[in-house]
Amino acid sequence: MVGRREIHERVLQANNPDELAAAYADWAGNYDADLIEEMGYQAPVAAAELLHVYLASQSVRILDAGCGTGLVGQELSRLGYRQLVGLDYSADMLEHARKKGVYQQLLQRDLTKPLDIEDNQFNAIICVGTLTLGHVGPDALAELVRITEAEGLICFTVRDEAWTQDDYETIINALQNNQALEMLEERVISYIEEDGSSCHVCVARVT
Repeated sequence: MVGRREIHERVLQANNPDELAAAYADWAGNYDADLIEEMGYQAPVAAAELLHVYLASQSVRILDAGCGTGLVGQELSRLGYRQLVGLDYSADMLEHARKKGVYQQLLQRDLTKPLDIEDNQFNAIICVGTLTLGHVGPDALAELVRITEAEGLICFTVRDEAWTQDDYETIINALQNNQALEMLEERVISYIEEDGSSCHVCVARVT
């Protein structure tokens, strides 16, 4: 049996999409219990509650980009949101997300590539635990902006090491300078209690 520390390291150290998909396939069945109950994964609840503060209605259509097993969707459902679409690269993770019964639709897509989704399809997007080293980089933000309607919201987390190494500030500033995005809030929160990690959680409005 693969230990949670070992599988977590495999995810963090994955060098290509195939390695990442294989790691998540092995982890999918124990992912929720390992991260939430054993490791103290804070980001899904914190991000969902922060987005909730900024949304004016619970009837909005929200994309959970990099939904994994559906932890964020579960939190949004608890807050009263019903029009949820989940998107993830891993078919195994999506199958566990399906079992939660909170998504209207689930899409298997790769966030490192252009998405075959039309412009302006969502009122809001939330992306938690996906924008990090070895997963999805900051260039994906432009694609998330594209598929969000004008005045829609994007809430996303970025682990601290990725925030610095991938220079998210430069990418975000460029989107703001191009009048594609307006940052509304940025804060640093605990990411995983067990390893003492933290992340940036941001809310931005598409302009």
